Amino acid sequence: MVVHRRKKKVKQRGHKTHGWGSKKKHRGAGNRGGRGMAGTGKRGDQKKPSIWAKRYFGKRGFKPKGIIRKATNPVNLLVIEARIDEWLKDGIAKKVDDVYEVDVRKLGYDKVLGYGKLTRKYRIIAPAFSEKAGKKLKSAGGEAVVEK
Repeated sequence: MVVHRRKKKVKQRGHKTHGWGSKKKHRGAGNRGGRGMAGTGKRGDQKKPSIWAKRYFGKRGFKPKGIIRKATNPVNLLVIEARIDEWLKDGIAKKVDDVYEVDVRKLGYDKVLGYGKLTRKYRIIAPAFSEKAGKKLKSAGGEAVVEK
């Protein structure tokens, strides 16, 4: 004949201590030495806690208050050079004499970066330019116009 036993946790329903004796025992954070990483401090004449070597000290998580970083959407000179013909057809850019004029704000960009080689003269209008982009535009015979 098979004996069917009730589970231990079911047996303990209705009993205040659940097998831990006095109510004082097995109580809360004080019983386990504090909350979180409390109690991991120095101890005399024994091995130091190994938790210190990991992630005990230092700040982490949460960004500091008061610092608002505006996200930029940059474009490289390489992209402008590659797509200028396409933008001329669409009417986004225009050619005045031998200078190509592009307003990158219309394209959704807010900064021009200097990666790429220029083969034509450009007049680029943007809210911001990197130092390298400005130098490259001037050396190619064009200009960088800063407009907000």
